Amino acid sequence: MSRIVLASNNIYKIREFEEILSSEDIELVTQSKLNIQEVDETGLSFTENAILKARNASLLAKLPSIADDSGIEVDALSGRPGIYSARYAGEDSNDKANNKLLLEELIDIPLERRTARYHCTIVFLPFHDHPVPSIYSANWEGFIGLEEKGDNGFGYDPLFFLPKFNCTAAQLSEMQKNDISHRGKALKLFKNDFLLKVRPK
Repeated sequence: MSRIVLASNNIYKIREFEEILSSEDIELVTQSKLNIQEVDETGLSFTENAILKARNASLLAKLPSIADDSGIEVDALSGRPGIYSARYAGEDSNDKANNKLLLEELIDIPLERRTARYHCTIVFLPFHDHPVPSIYSANWEGFIGLEEKGDNGFGYDPLFFLPKFNCTAAQLSEMQKNDISHRGKALKLFKNDFLLKVRPK
């Protein structure tokens, strides 16, 4: 079994990683279990931040590492909040505060112009100073709704409206979300690549 450190302390992300990769020959160890603190996200892109997190975790754990950086991009806001999604309403903000601010910024924008997408970039490193990280990216298209709906998920899920399902991401089951979400799609790309090329024979 391949032991990989997961560079995240987000309990919701950890659960998604574990569920999506559970059928594979992979043992995920969270960085918190190894007393590894999160590194500051000083990058200017999802990819830069994911690489920073993966390198830090791999260096301190002396293990291969996997990390993600993700967020929501709203077209009417020129792509904001983007890489600042988790701290949109301030460094110590939470999901409620971030969603509230997003609704306020879009208050005069009709639903049809609230196009948005979740973006996820996954980075895998076999060792901390590997010169060419494996990178897997995916998007999930939708709209920002007019109000929060649903109790599942996290982040902007209660606002992320999916016309195909006529509901928000927070109204999907975990299985449905993992099958179609940005993180689910990026992790599936990693999984396929890992089975073919990365895992030792």
